[in-house]
Amino acid sequence: MSLFSEFLFLGLTHDLALQPLIFSLFLFMYLVTILGNLLIVLVVSSDSHLHTPMYFFLSNLSLADICISTTTIPQMLVNIQRKRKAISYTGCLSQVCFVLIFAGLENFLLAAMAYDRYAAICHPLRYTAIMNPCLCVLLVLFSFSISTVDALLHSLMVLRLSFCTDLEIPHFF
Repeated sequence: MSLFSEFLFLGLTHDLALQPLIFSLFLFMYLVTILGNLLIVLVVSSDSHLHTPMYFFLSNLSLADICISTTTIPQMLVNIQRKRKAISYTGCLSQVCFVLIFAGLENFLLAAMAYDRYAAICHPLRYTAIMNPCLCVLLVLFSFSISTVDALLHSLMVLRLSFCTDLEIPHFF
């Protein structure tokens, strides 16, 4: 493990007059993202006509998007408001791990959705037998398991790194 305890974030801008605007903009985008994805989950779960594999994967993708947004954006909003813009080493490592988990989950869910569409288009008569609810749940659990193992492997490799004295991390998009 490295000998330092935190990283320093470089802000998006050093102009203090722009920071309330940036804070408001990112807060608005975060709330739109969360509310939009919650709306998708609510609509899919409340309408029985949407209880199909495609919408099951779509609602899980929305939940993963909520999780990945909630992993990073609240800390960024706090750092925009604070004078000292720092994150602890363990906080940074756990944030990286969760981002990797949910980004990997989104990728594997998109692959499962592609398989679902393949089965629907290429095997329409056997589609309901191929994409049964048990397989859909197993695909989501498999996606989460693989992305968690992958994220833990990457995070454990980061633990072995030694960092130089330049501990500043720029925000970029």
